[in-house]
Amino acid sequence: MVRAKAEAKKCCTTSEKLTLPDVAWAEEMAKLTWALAHPARVRIVRLLLNRTSCMCGEIVEEMPLAQSTVSQHLKILKETGLVQGEIDGPRVCYCINKDAMAKLKALIAEL
Repeated sequence: MVRAKAEAKKCCTTSEKLTLPDVAWAEEMAKLTWALAHPARVRIVRLLLNRTSCMCGEIVEEMPLAQSTVSQHLKILKETGLVQGEIDGPRVCYCINKDAMAKLKALIAEL
């Protein structure tokens, strides 16, 4: 028995007017979403969202990665502003930047 292909719906129409997002909006969205473009960074953010703060060593213990790799991912998250880090003696304590996370959520909601 031969199955007929389901008729595909057209996704484009010529009557729609093209509107691109504001450049600043797109740049902010790209910056923040790039920070989450790696599974390790997503896991770090999820870990930090469930805690008020976390020492780098504690994050390393939870990840199947070398300390230097975790530090590199934390550096990227800090550069984009999603994560904040404070030096506490010889250690660095990390936490989520709630303002940046709220901004990311708002940008995604605008998609």
